[in-house]
Amino acid sequence: MIPRILILLAVALAAAAQPVPEQFFGHRMGADKSTLEWAKVVDYFKQLDAGSQRVQVVEFGKSTEGRPLIAAYISAPATLNRLEYFRQIQKRLADPRKLPSPDVSKLVAEGKTIVLITCSIHATEVASSHAAIEFAHRLATSSDPAIRHILDNTIVILAPSINPDGLDFITSWYRKTLGTAHEGTSPPELYQKYVGHDNNRDWYIFSQAETRAIVSQLHNRWHPQIVYDLHQMGPTAARIWVPPFMDPIEPNVDPLIIQQANLLGATMAADLTASGRQGVAVNAMYDFWTPARHYQSYHGGIRILTESASVRIATPVNIKADQLSTSSQGYSARERTWNHIEPWQGGPWRLRDIVDDQLVAMQSLLTVAADRRGAFLRNFHTMLARAASRTSPSAFVLPAVQTDPGAAKHLLETLAFGAVEIERATTEFTAQGKQYPAGSYVVRMSQPFSPFAKTLLEKQNYPDLRLYPGGPPKRPYDVTAHTLPLLLGVEVDQINSELAARTEPAKAFAFNSAASSSGSLPASDSTSWREVNAAWKSGRAVYRHPSTGAFSIARSQPGFQPLPKPRVGLYRSFVPSMDEGWTRWILEHFAWEYSSLPNARIRQGRLLDNYDVIVFPDQTPQMIHNGYRQGSMPAEFLGGLGPEGAAALKEFAESGGKLVFLNDSSDYAIEHLGIPARNILAGVPSRDFYCPGSLLNVQADAASPLMLGLPREFTVWMESSPAFEPAAGLRSIARYKPSGVLASGWLLGEKHIAGKSALIEVPIGRGRAILFGFRPQYRAQSYLTLKLLFNALVL
Repeated sequence: MIPRILILLAVALAAAAQPVPEQFFGHRMGADKSTLEWAKVVDYFKQLDAGSQRVQVVEFGKSTEGRPLIAAYISAPATLNRLEYFRQIQKRLADPRKLPSPDVSKLVAEGKTIVLITCSIHATEVASSHAAIEFAHRLATSSDPAIRHILDNTIVILAPSINPDGLDFITSWYRKTLGTAHEGTSPPELYQKYVGHDNNRDWYIFSQAETRAIVSQLHNRWHPQIVYDLHQMGPTAARIWVPPFMDPIEPNVDPLIIQQANLLGATMAADLTASGRQGVAVNAMYDFWTPARHYQSYHGGIRILTESASVRIATPVNIKADQLSTSSQGYSARERTWNHIEPWQGGPWRLRDIVDDQLVAMQSLLTVAADRRGAFLRNFHTMLARAASRTSPSAFVLPAVQTDPGAAKHLLETLAFGAVEIERATTEFTAQGKQYPAGSYVVRMSQPFSPFAKTLLEKQNYPDLRLYPGGPPKRPYDVTAHTLPLLLGVEVDQINSELAARTEPAKAFAFNSAASSSGSLPASDSTSWREVNAAWKSGRAVYRHPSTGAFSIARSQPGFQPLPKPRVGLYRSFVPSMDEGWTRWILEHFAWEYSSLPNARIRQGRLLDNYDVIVFPDQTPQMIHNGYRQGSMPAEFLGGLGPEGAAALKEFAESGGKLVFLNDSSDYAIEHLGIPARNILAGVPSRDFYCPGSLLNVQADAASPLMLGLPREFTVWMESSPAFEPAAGLRSIARYKPSGVLASGWLLGEKHIAGKSALIEVPIGRGRAILFGFRPQYRAQSYLTLKLLFNALVL
């Protein structure tokens, strides 16, 4: 037997060989005004890997801008030497249908708790990347029995940043402004190329490169029992928030997910308090509703979130006690309550304070993961077994013939990417009195990951929660609807009875079009637009039928007319707009050519020389007209369009140009361009009208080329949006239904918008303006209403 002294000596020598973060980076992690460069972070983890038998670093993908995405697998050397063996245990536990009962106990006894820790998805929230580096070094070098216990019982998958593009961008901006009046400000650009802060809202549509890499290479390969996602919040809130989450809990989330999240969060809170940390809040601010932020919780894993009070990027702040927030939901940062038992009293707050809290929280979580290893593995299997035994509903069916075959294919590809099994009917079958042709697709609910499919395919019924009886609504943390069939415009039927259909696993997805094409591309198929743009790009002519909207490429057909390629401009303010980023992504995804239009170019005038149509993304009138206020940003980023820009836009439209305004930017058109319409929701208090991200029913109000490819009745995405009352004689294209407005989500005060306009078209001289009271390209999900936006660009 090897003497214990030799083992300890070997550990000490190995630790000495590891790069110490402070020496490697030239500063302590979390030091005031310290920032990181991604290349150096990657190099540090590679050196940690080279010098430690406890660490294996892998590159699992590329970011949007091509940077490496890395994860460090950290565990006992004996475990890392058999990493694939333990992944196979996870894979077997994840499908109870194929696992005999005697094998469950054996696998539970042998397996490890898999814990995925993700950092700095929001790039201004820099602390967790610092904490990840220091914690990785601790796990790689410490001889503490508590650390050895974690290593022996868990496999930690540590991603030090899942937005490395943003990490470098924020570092560059912070260093550029360091020592100036603008030190610690957020930059005048999105910190993820397309979606900025919304990169943490992409966990069911999977549009971004980072999301797709993390889901496919970490989540779906390893099926972690716990996913810990570290974030930061405003500087005047509690010092750190940990679970339990607030109500509501999305109904497809297994109760064991929530109970175990409560257990982990309460232990983290206790350990933070025991370590002397103050200002720990639980059961406040953050709910557990949308799958946009909770992917693993529909796959048997526990999603743990913590939110730490921020500094100014890396610059300390000094918060007085009377500056602490009293308006957060569920608690006051100044008051002692059961869920905020030891308030922080104010004072200096540093980046290192955040790192210290996060280090305590990480070790606390991993200690519970190690202590309750067997329970976590068994509960993981139990939850997936419950999902696989679901009988009601029995399935969802997508008929083989669809109005938008491209959107239907995209829906199934999305579900399949989320590890949902999909079958294809080999013969005709009948379900609930309806006949389905061969080639229809079946998503059975008797499968382990059926909660993910079910929540995305059914309608949401968000509870009517108020701050007090009869009072204002209790604000959801994010949105309240995520019904993909309504967003995409796909026919999907829920089957509540037993489904008797001959099926086979679907290897690919293809649908027939409900529209008669006769050699043309149907207007109702969203993918037709990609082919149209590809034709324009290659110099081929495009023709369109004025009544059906169908396209013909390269050759005309009877009744078709030439469709010229539009010159598209997209307004881009210095004030970053996530909607602008999503619009860029959508335009590029569908192969549109466009130019970004900054304030200066619009103010120059003569816009019709270069553009046929200008699109304004969702942004407030104040941000468009005024931009950043004096002193808030360096001089080159100040200002908006101002009166000069408004005059140039009027001239553009009056001379024959087209202006398209999305959501809140429509109010800019009304206020600054004199559009004769009124936003009937302006000034209405939230206790009377509230729509925090829901799907609403509208109907076409007039025959219009904008409606080509859409049904007469459809759903739109409304999120604190305007609704219009146009002046007499002006054209309303679509109105909210007179009753039954809510399709999915939550809506208070239906009477305020029933029968009111959601989409209007207004002539301006020889041109026109189109005002959308919704986001037709919402988070790359609303394929149904994308056709309205694309029609607006060309017609």
